[in-house]
Amino acid sequence: MITVGIIIGSTRPGRKSEGVARWVQEIAAKRSDAKFELVDLKDFPLPHLGESLPPELEEDRQAHIKAWAEKISSLDAYIFITPEYNHGPPGVLKNAIDYLYDEWSNKAAGFVSYGGVGGARAVEHLRLVMAELQIADVRSQVSLSLFADFENYSALMPLAHQVDALNAMLDQLLGWAGALKTLRIEATSV
Repeated sequence: MITVGIIIGSTRPGRKSEGVARWVQEIAAKRSDAKFELVDLKDFPLPHLGESLPPELEEDRQAHIKAWAEKISSLDAYIFITPEYNHGPPGVLKNAIDYLYDEWSNKAAGFVSYGGVGGARAVEHLRLVMAELQIADVRSQVSLSLFADFENYSALMPLAHQVDALNAMLDQLLGWAGALKTLRIEATSV
């Protein structure tokens, strides 16, 4: 069974990302081809630039880094829930991604973003990062508009087409996740 982490990419007070993640989880849970779990960055306190070496060179990791690494290692794919702050993803999300390297590799990722233009620029930034980490990011994504998909810019009320967009992204994500899981299994058996 494919295991997908729905990563809540903001820790700001009053964040919308948790509600968006729960909406994704609710729709994804109707599927029988994967298991979905919320991964909240609030539960993994990772200080900014908290390690002395790049992740691939770190030999003796601190407990908070080990916990984060174990969680990411346990997953086959990721759905990044990201707002757009100043044309990019939140610093806390980029920081959490940067703590690891091998744990991300040869897995798949999809995106659900939100913002004034649907968070599209935050996702474009994250796509560059995914390439460096050897994560296969899928083309389909969900871009939620603060103007159309949230009531009074706060309460999530996605338009009907967003469910179709989410299901298209999930179809692509699970296809890639299955193929890459096979690749990882074959690599460990050699």
